[in-house]
Amino acid sequence: MKQSGAAGRLATLRLLVQRFAFLSLIVASVALMILGKADIVLIERTRALVADAIAPLLDAMARPAATIAQVTENFHELANLRTENARLKEENAKLMHWQTVARRLEAENTVLHDQLNYVPDPDPAFVTARVIGDMGSAFGQSMLLGAGAKDGVRKGQAVLTGEALAGHVAEVGARSSRLLLITDINARTPVMLEATRTRAILTGDNSQRPRLNYITGSPTISVGDRVVTAASGGAFPPGIPVGMVSSVTDGIVRVEPFVQRHRLEFVSIVDFGLGGILPFERPPPPERRRRGREE
Repeated sequence: MKQSGAAGRLATLRLLVQRFAFLSLIVASVALMILGKADIVLIERTRALVADAIAPLLDAMARPAATIAQVTENFHELANLRTENARLKEENAKLMHWQTVARRLEAENTVLHDQLNYVPDPDPAFVTARVIGDMGSAFGQSMLLGAGAKDGVRKGQAVLTGEALAGHVAEVGARSSRLLLITDINARTPVMLEATRTRAILTGDNSQRPRLNYITGSPTISVGDRVVTAASGGAFPPGIPVGMVSSVTDGIVRVEPFVQRHRLEFVSIVDFGLGGILPFERPPPPERRRRGREE
């Protein structure tokens, strides 16, 4: 009888809790809101204490998830490293092959030069200048360089970035100069196809891909053929990389330059000792004094 009475009271208490639980939560929430308005500092301190107490538990709960994520990421990185390692091994084997070929050709070239008493070209002088302004527009593509006549810059000199041709110096001031890019509509660059030695003129048209004009003969031109400078007209020395053939459509050959205009920061203004595309400016001869009446 005692057990049944205790169980009945426990069931009654549980029923009362279930009935008034929702109402109790509402009352507690209203009380907390009123208390928060009355004493903000107390609520902030209580919130900070609760956060400090819960933080270790949250940290402990988050560690397994972070550990699982890190392990998964490590597996992905390991798979990527294996693929990258295989690719690098393949590239390394190719590079070793080409290194062997290059050394053999270099040795043969040295022997042939010695037998022919070959006179090497002199090392050109150059000036490194910063690109300080982009003067490009829909009507022309040129850039302003931070080197001028005081630095030894003259009209017609070649402008390189790395080993590739960017253009030539079109105007020279005392402290600055203007670079005319090979893509400019006024640019005419003598070039040749490196494989077939076919000569042509690279004509700019203010687009990103200038075209080849005045191609000698009827050569077979394919996409991917390298284009280098030719020695025609004494503008540039032969062999400076210019670009690659990007398209051959209806007899129109387009070239993708190695130099990207938006990436130019520093360039080399090189003096190869040639006349260049534009003649050098020479000071006018001194005027002769007239004799006769003036005497």
